[in-house]
Amino acid sequence: MIPLLNAVRTRLLPALVTALGVVILTAGLLSYADPATAGTAVAESPVIGTAAPTDAPSATIGLPSAPTSTDPGASAGPSASAGATASPTGDAVITRVVVPALKIDLPVVQGNAGYPYCNVAMYISGMGQPGLGRATYLYAHARDGMFGPIYRLAIQQHNAKKMLGMFVLVYTSDNKLYLYEIKDYFLHALTLDAAAAATSEELWLQTSEGPKGTPGKTQLRAVLLSVGAADPKDARPVPKPLVCG
Repeated sequence: MIPLLNAVRTRLLPALVTALGVVILTAGLLSYADPATAGTAVAESPVIGTAAPTDAPSATIGLPSAPTSTDPGASAGPSASAGATASPTGDAVITRVVVPALKIDLPVVQGNAGYPYCNVAMYISGMGQPGLGRATYLYAHARDGMFGPIYRLAIQQHNAKKMLGMFVLVYTSDNKLYLYEIKDYFLHALTLDAAAAATSEELWLQTSEGPKGTPGKTQLRAVLLSVGAADPKDARPVPKPLVCG
C-alpha cells in the first residue's frame, strides 16, 4: 500500500494540475449531446490513436480490425505493457472509478441491456475485471457529474492529448485499489475490438461525442501501475443509478 500511496503522491498531484480525461463507448452516452449505444461490432472509422471501439456494449464482442490514426500526434497504438499484476479475490468486480484531474468520482454497476443509467459508470460484463489480466471496460454519459469532463476536453476543446498521463483509481468489491495511467485516446471509435483483444491489465473508459444516435465514441486506454489494499468504506460506495434519457 505504501508504494501505491507514494505513486499517487509523487505522480498524481502533478497530474491534477495538468489535465482531464477518460472515455468509453456504449448505447446512450452523451452530455451536451445525447448518448449512443454500445455492443455490436461496426465497420472501421477514423480514430485518434490506433484502436477499435464499437457502438453498444454487449457480452459478445467481435474482433475486427482497428481504425487508422487520423492524428499524427496521437499514440501509434496500444501497447501490451502493464505496470503491475494482481489476482482478484473470488468474483470481485469494479465498484468505483475516480479520475482526480477531471474531478470524476462515480460508483460502478454492471451494464444494463437498455439505455445506460445516469449517476453511475457501468462495466461491460463480457469483458474483464481488474486482476484478470485483460481489459476492463467502463462507460458513462458525457454529462456533468459523470464523464462530461472527458467530452469537454476531447471534443469541445480538442485537447484530448491533455488526458495522457492522468491517473485513474479503480476500487473493487474485494477491497482493492488499482492505480492506472492513461496512455492513449481514441476519437470517433466504432468498435470495442482493441479493448477486447487486450492481453494485459488495461482499463478503458468510454463516453459519447454527440446527440443520441451519434455513432462515434471517445475512448481512453490506461495501463496498470500498482495495486494495494483499500478501505472498505472507499471501495464500496452505494450506487444510486437513475433511469434517464
